[in-house]
Amino acid sequence: MATAKRIAVAEGLFTETADGPRLLGSRCDGCGTPYFPRSAVCHNPACRGGTMADASFGPRGTLWSCAVQDYPPPAPARYDKPYKPYAMGVVDLDDGLRVLGRMAVDDPGSLAVGMKVELVLDTLCHDEQGSAVMTWKFRPL
Repeated sequence: MATAKRIAVAEGLFTETADGPRLLGSRCDGCGTPYFPRSAVCHNPACRGGTMADASFGPRGTLWSCAVQDYPPPAPARYDKPYKPYAMGVVDLDDGLRVLGRMAVDDPGSLAVGMKVELVLDTLCHDEQGSAVMTWKFRPL
């Protein structure tokens, strides 16, 4: 059986490195504020200006908050049918970025605020041709 083709949910959001996956964003060199996805300008009102530099974020962090998506989200959200509830988490990455992502767990009840997590690349859904649409997720350590 052939392995399904893997495609990114959107280009430029993440990459796979020798040290594992990373989210691709930017950081203001004036105030240090991180952004994901990339931002052309700093939106921090306290920043006196600076240039934006490409940055990568991850792979480890702490679960700050989480919730279960019990019902199918409206378009343009993508998911395989039949719909299966999943957990969403807000994660404080060790390098300063707070980011929202799906949680890579079978049992959303197993999640606890404060637990250590790591960034992974995983299947979001499958497209019409059967290709695996890939996204970032977080799994407990």
